[in-house]
Amino acid sequence: MTPTRRRLRRLVAPIGAAVLAGSLLAVGIQQAHAADTLLSQGRPALASSLENGESPAAAAVDGRADTRWGSQWADPQWLRVDLGGTATVTQVVLQWETAYGKAFQIQTSPDGNAWTSIYSTTTGAGGTQTLNVSGSGRYVRMYGTQRGTGYGYSLYEFKVYGSLTGAQPDPGGSGYVLANPPVTGVVPSTAVPPATNPPTTHHEFQANCSVSRSNLPDDPIVFPNMPGASHSHTFMGNTTTNAATTLASLQAGQTSCITPGDKTGYWMPTLLNGDTAVQPVGRQVIYYKSGVIDYRSVRPSPPGLRYVVGSPSATLDEFRNAPGAVEGWECGDSVRNWDFPANCVAGSQLNMRYQAPSCWDGLHLDTPDHKSHMAYPVVGICPASHPVAVPMIEFKVAFPVSGNMANVRLSSGRGYSFHYDFYNAWDAPTLRALVTHCINGGLQCDPRGYDQYKPDRGAALNENYELP
Repeated sequence: MTPTRRRLRRLVAPIGAAVLAGSLLAVGIQQAHAADTLLSQGRPALASSLENGESPAAAAVDGRADTRWGSQWADPQWLRVDLGGTATVTQVVLQWETAYGKAFQIQTSPDGNAWTSIYSTTTGAGGTQTLNVSGSGRYVRMYGTQRGTGYGYSLYEFKVYGSLTGAQPDPGGSGYVLANPPVTGVVPSTAVPPATNPPTTHHEFQANCSVSRSNLPDDPIVFPNMPGASHSHTFMGNTTTNAATTLASLQAGQTSCITPGDKTGYWMPTLLNGDTAVQPVGRQVIYYKSGVIDYRSVRPSPPGLRYVVGSPSATLDEFRNAPGAVEGWECGDSVRNWDFPANCVAGSQLNMRYQAPSCWDGLHLDTPDHKSHMAYPVVGICPASHPVAVPMIEFKVAFPVSGNMANVRLSSGRGYSFHYDFYNAWDAPTLRALVTHCINGGLQCDPRGYDQYKPDRGAALNENYELP
C-alpha cells in the first residue's frame, strides 16, 4: 500500500464508521427476510487480485467490519464466494470501503465457470448497498467493470443471503467430517507428572521434512477439488498433495520427510521476494510436542485429522496475541517481529515458529471452519469441550532471504497472515511408537525417537527411521 493510499484511509475513517452504521441498517432490512440465511460468512472466497498482496478475499466474508478485501487498481476485478452447495439467493449486501464499484454485476454460477447476472448497475455510489435479487447457484460473485475512484475495489463485507437447496458434494473439504470411531468418555487430565532425576523438561520428537511441491495454488482442506482456487502454497511432506487430496491418496503417496511413515501433508503460504518464490532449503523441523502439563495423557492424532493454524486474514495484533505464536519472525539478532523486519543481516535466514492447537473434540476430523474441532490448552489443561490431548505441531521453518526486506511478502499478504495446514497421514503404528516413547516418555527426540541426552532410553525407530 502506497503512502497516498494510507493517507486516504486515515482521512476516510469516519466513513468507515458510517459503513458500520450502514451495516446495522442492513441488518434491519434483513430482518424483513426472516426466512433467509446468511450463507456466505466463513465460506471459501477467491478474488481476481489482491492489493499489493494484502487484504485477502477471505476478509470480505469473515463477519468483521475492520478487515477488507482490496483489489489492484485496474478493471475488471471480481470477488467470489463458494456457498458450499446450490442455493436460492434472495439478497446481497455489499459494505464498501471508500474505494467502491461504480459499474458492477452480481452473478451466480453452478460451477464457477458459467456465470448468470442477477443484478447490474452503472451508477453505484458505494457505502452499504442492500440488493434484493433472485437467482440460484453455488458460487456468487461481484464482477466490477468500472471503479468509482482511482483506487481498486474494496469491500469490508460481501454478504449473500438465501437458502441452500443442495448439499456440498465433498463434505470432507468444508463440512463436518466425523471420526470413525469417535473418541468419547475422555476427561481432560489435571494431573502433574512426578518429578524425575534428571528433570524431564522436553516431551517431543521431530519430523524433518523438505519442500515436496512449491508455488502451487491448491488447498485441499479449504478448497477441496478446486485446483487453482487458493493463494500459492509451499508444500512439505507428502509429494502428492493437491486440490483433490484425500486421506487415501496421501497414504498411497510418497514423502519428503526423513521418516518413511510420515506421509502427512504440511503446507503454508509461499514466501515471495518481489515476484520470486523463496523456498526453504533442506529439511525443516516440524516438532510434535506435548501441549499439556500431563504429557503422559497425549494420544496419537487419528488418521485424517486436518486443520488450519492461524488465518490469512489475521490482523497484526491477532497474530501477535495468538496462543500459537511462539517467536514470530526473526533473523540474526532481530527477534519477535510480528510482521517482516525491515532488514535482515546479509547471509542470515528469515525464521518462523508457530504452534498449533493440541486439544481435539474427539468427534470430528474436520469442521466447516477447519478450526472448531481443535482448541488450545488453558493453563496446560485441555478444555472439557476438547478433552483429547494430541501432539502439538510446531512449525520451525527458515527461508534463505536477507538484506532489505521491503519486497518480501507472503502469497497470503503481510507477515502476520502466516498460517499453515496439517493433514495427518502418518502410518499409525509408527506415530504411536514415537508418541509413546518420546512424548509420553518425557524425552527430547530426533526423528528416530532417540534422545542424545538420555542414550540409555534407546530409540523408537531403527537406523532407517522405521519400526524395528
